[in-house]
Amino acid sequence: METLGDRLKQMVRTFRRECHRVLPSERTTVHGADGMLMVLQLAMAEVNKQRGREFKVSLSDVLMAWKHLLLDKLHLPPPDFARPESYDLTREAYDAFLKSSNTVDLLDVASMYKRLRVADLDPEEPVSQMQLFDFLSGKTHVPESPRTPSRKACSSQVKTAVRRVFCSYLSLLVNSKNDMALALALDVPSRSLGRRAFTDIKHAARDNDTSLFLAVTSFVRAVQLGGRGYAPAECDPLRKHVKGLSEFVQFVDNLEEILGEIPDPSACGARLVAAIRAVLVKGRGGADEVCAAAEETAEELKERICQLRQIQTQTANGSGTGISPARPRAYAVNHATAFGGRDAVKLLMALLDEEALNPPGSNKADLLCEDQPVLSGAEASCVLVLFRSPEVSTGGSPEPLRNRVQSRVDLLRPKPRERALRSQFACTYADEDPPLSRVLDFPSGSQAPTCKHPAPKPKTPAVGDDVEDAASAEPSSGGPDQARSEAQRGAALRQGSGNAPVRGAGQGGKKTQGRGNKRKQLDSENEPPQKKPILKMPGRKKLIAGQGKLTSFFRV
Repeated sequence: METLGDRLKQMVRTFRRECHRVLPSERTTVHGADGMLMVLQLAMAEVNKQRGREFKVSLSDVLMAWKHLLLDKLHLPPPDFARPESYDLTREAYDAFLKSSNTVDLLDVASMYKRLRVADLDPEEPVSQMQLFDFLSGKTHVPESPRTPSRKACSSQVKTAVRRVFCSYLSLLVNSKNDMALALALDVPSRSLGRRAFTDIKHAARDNDTSLFLAVTSFVRAVQLGGRGYAPAECDPLRKHVKGLSEFVQFVDNLEEILGEIPDPSACGARLVAAIRAVLVKGRGGADEVCAAAEETAEELKERICQLRQIQTQTANGSGTGISPARPRAYAVNHATAFGGRDAVKLLMALLDEEALNPPGSNKADLLCEDQPVLSGAEASCVLVLFRSPEVSTGGSPEPLRNRVQSRVDLLRPKPRERALRSQFACTYADEDPPLSRVLDFPSGSQAPTCKHPAPKPKTPAVGDDVEDAASAEPSSGGPDQARSEAQRGAALRQGSGNAPVRGAGQGGKKTQGRGNKRKQLDSENEPPQKKPILKMPGRKKLIAGQGKLTSFFRV
């Protein structure tokens, strides 16, 4: 007796065999229950954004719209609760996303099966509408194929996310327009391509009216070609992510080379799975959950690829139809695929169709919310967070007012100046901070006048003047000996007021300095610099008028 899973597989095989009659592309992929739910969430968030709200949607609203969508497309009576306010816009956005990404859902497959089935080969109605509704809602339990037990323990949530990444890479080889597959595989493993990079790719694809994968590959090819006519502009936002995008395109190119060079489909599929596993486990330890989940998923996919190849071989030999879903058209030999990879692409399509028939996950919050397991090392793999554009800063600080005030006070508070240790030659260093009087151009206290008409200060005679005055002084009444002693006493007193010895003083004389002389010295230092008086030579004779010129004339 056939189970529900077998009848679903029969329906999808019939669709895959005859899909070229109703679809413009033979590489159309199928979204399963989880993929349909993620697309619906993106459609509802896009409608909220168009209506001036945030690119967000609550989980309860998604589940309500999900039930209305299933019943509406299956032409069943609506549920008891009211339809969401913007359901019609959500339905349009949902269908537009499927069309632009060259994908269909299981409900579209069921509706097209009635037109594509052959009366002699296919049953009239393998799955009823109510059975399909119960299957997509999660009410019907479908037993999964037996899997190899895992050697290392890993959570089911991580394993489901890793398996989704494997299928995303394989889906890009079959259908390069699948934007959902590129979103799940772009930054796994980590290539420093987070939300900002994905937003720039999304804007570039929208401006050029292309898919996300084509926008990435065209940019990388332009960078590789270079030249004045091919290189992208310097202001291109994708230039900031050229390294990560180049690594992603290079890896996809390696997968396409494997797909076109290996003639055996089963060996080619196993080689593709092994290449994806090697990238996911690179740089991870043996005890990592992602590493263990990648090892287990790779073994399961390799085994399933071998089984599907045997089924396809037996079916082709028994029926003799030999119809290939990826056959090239008559006017385009290399349409959709190369001859070397026709059988491998057909095998990958069968594998992806079976993955779409997996029952939906029991926990919708793990699938749709932002607490997804981190596989890339930077951000979560939630599709809604990835498609949401990063928030643009409006200039306001998100910190509390108290923190902002405290940071401002700390900024304005004078910092203590650390004085460095100076050596014994510190007097030769220039001052780091000039005095305030010099900065503000104010006169010092010694320079500012104390009154309007200050009294003249006593003039200190020069050394030469003292000697000349002493020599030309008239003798006193005490006689020549008394005059000579007074002149020597005055010269000795004037000698103590300075540091330099007087020329006429004896060599054995000692320096003497009193308190009054110290004050005079300080006053003289504080005074502004004055012109030095000209020393008068006592033994020089005065010249008459014109004698100097005449003497210099005869010297020449």
